[in-house]
Amino acid sequence: MQTTCFENRELSWLRFNERVLEEAEDERVPLCERLSFLSIFQSNLDEFFMVRIGSLHDQMLLDREARENKTGMTPGEQIDACLIRVRELCKRRDRTYRQLMEKLKEQGITLVDFHSISPESEPYLKTLFEKEIMPFLSTFIVGRKQSFPFLNNKDIYAVAVLGSRNEKKGGTGDKAGKDGKEEKGKARIGIVPCSSSTFPRLVEIPERTGCYMLTEELILHYLPVLFPNYKVTSKTLSRITRNADIDADAIYDEDLNYRDHMVEVIKRRKRLCPVRMELSREMDASIIRALCDQLLLDVDRVFEYDSPLDVSFFSQISDKLRTHAELFYAPRHPQNTPDLSDKLPVMEQVMDHDVLLHYPYQSIRPFLRMLSEAARDPEVVSIRMTLYRLARDSKVVEALVEAAENGKQVDVLVELKARFDEENNIEWSRQLERAGCHVIYGIEHLKVHSKLCLITRRSEGKTTYITQIGTGNYNEKTSRLYTDLCLLTADPRIGEEALCVFQALLRGETLDHTQQLLVAPHCLQDKILDMIDGEISVAKSGGHGYIRVKVNSLSDKTLMNKLVEASQAGVKIDMIIRGICCLRAGVEGYTDNIRIMSVVGRFLEHSRIYCFGEGDRARYYISSADWMTRNTVRRVEVATPIFRKELKDKLKKVMDVMWEDNYSARDQQPDGSYVRRFPGTQPSLSCQTWFYDEAYRLNAEAGK
Repeated sequence: MQTTCFENRELSWLRFNERVLEEAEDERVPLCERLSFLSIFQSNLDEFFMVRIGSLHDQMLLDREARENKTGMTPGEQIDACLIRVRELCKRRDRTYRQLMEKLKEQGITLVDFHSISPESEPYLKTLFEKEIMPFLSTFIVGRKQSFPFLNNKDIYAVAVLGSRNEKKGGTGDKAGKDGKEEKGKARIGIVPCSSSTFPRLVEIPERTGCYMLTEELILHYLPVLFPNYKVTSKTLSRITRNADIDADAIYDEDLNYRDHMVEVIKRRKRLCPVRMELSREMDASIIRALCDQLLLDVDRVFEYDSPLDVSFFSQISDKLRTHAELFYAPRHPQNTPDLSDKLPVMEQVMDHDVLLHYPYQSIRPFLRMLSEAARDPEVVSIRMTLYRLARDSKVVEALVEAAENGKQVDVLVELKARFDEENNIEWSRQLERAGCHVIYGIEHLKVHSKLCLITRRSEGKTTYITQIGTGNYNEKTSRLYTDLCLLTADPRIGEEALCVFQALLRGETLDHTQQLLVAPHCLQDKILDMIDGEISVAKSGGHGYIRVKVNSLSDKTLMNKLVEASQAGVKIDMIIRGICCLRAGVEGYTDNIRIMSVVGRFLEHSRIYCFGEGDRARYYISSADWMTRNTVRRVEVATPIFRKELKDKLKKVMDVMWEDNYSARDQQPDGSYVRRFPGTQPSLSCQTWFYDEAYRLNAEAGK
């Protein structure tokens, strides 16, 4: 099959982050929300370098000639292509930053450096630096007898090129030129950490309301004070991004229990090799080479910006503007579902009918209520649950602790390999164990990513199950920010198979066979392929084969090949894919019958829906699994069928409305690029706004 059908995974991800940047550029988006999108763009890019570039870096060390299976690119070719694309995006980011700062000026907020402050302000800043900041700074001078300091991941450092006092100064301005070189044998580099919880990130300029300076700029200006025996010939701010792609299983230490092993993994990850260096000012090439030599970093991984190296301070600026409601999205609050009454126990109602919650439009509270009810219900004998990411003050953990303290059997699988949440999960696992819960930590070489909860009741000699299966984490905070689906059901077909999943997990095993649920790694991809084959058969028989999918990412080559086959057979395929999409729609002769779109907006689209067929024969599933190889065959994932007709209709409506979106939606083009939809002559429709309006309407009607 020709590679024109496929897109490189990393380049596709960069296209997604470009869509995030577009939100920061979009003047229809309120100003403070645009600041947030620019901050998200940066944090996304940080993680991209830490994980994806880090992974490619490791692959290149192992086998430079290895080729990925979609476009045939080697690791080095992928890195080179990504770096070119990142530089293009960062130029747009810098331009967007300048535009947003101009908009902030209209709101009375300005960010300045020493070029734009009045002489009257300088004595105050100098005193502030000497009294409030300098006592907490460390200084390092790198030379033949002084080793290069360890630079923490994503921290900001002031870097100075130091000359001897009797040497003619090459310029001390904030913009260093090529005359910042040192004589042979006299080169010194001074380094000062600027990231600290001891002093604030933003310094307010006296007598200028709403005027601020970044602390690292203040430190950079007063570097000569920190190095009194040298002349600062050039200077810059620097930020290092380190590889975070570490295989916890590959370095397993049998002398440690698994939780202690993960603590060691976290420590080791913090010291992995740098994969990127960012600079706030131009530096002489010889100085950059010297820094790269010390960091064992290729010079082509160095980026120079015209905007701050870290824009997380935007959240502080937004807080200062909270009274300006027009600068933010209008407040929206998750609504109650009309399928449940607040006057009756949730478990009692779920025993009567299946319930599907749609976050953030509908509240997570019914699920939390159900879990608390189970913790206290004398007929509940056990609660089993998989935990991947949790809120800081988790009501889920509170309910599980209460259940264990009430004498119920509580089995919890805590996935300690949830990237960047390992430390939180380690602490939660300790708390659960102290309460008497039985905690396990997953399966060797497999992450458990499923969102599964099973409540077992025993009454009058009869065992019944209430099962919850979701597309997102048990996290009260993200349930207000991410779109997700949560099924609550007492269907014995689902409950009995959920029990089989947990029994296998408790043995450290996975299922090889299922009837109702799709369970990776062995019973998800193959069943999806079978259902696609079913639609191919319908199309070849003259019927209307149809597939509809909503996922975060698509990169599973086996599934993509089958989708191409289905398209060639005449099956119509509509896909809503927020992020990575390695399949190109509309390629003549291959994907003519495939349409792909992406929605990036106020809420992060996170729900996964699979639909095969249409009308009465449509089969709907919701799942925690994207259509990526890591999800379909390398993790424990669960997809559940939706049986109740009203809930199938609800999922159909979700997909229908999203396809009508002409506010946040982008259509993928045959070359892999995306074109944003605009209303034109049609009324503007934002699917996310529509879902919230509908949730408010249904809740109001149910309350009448």
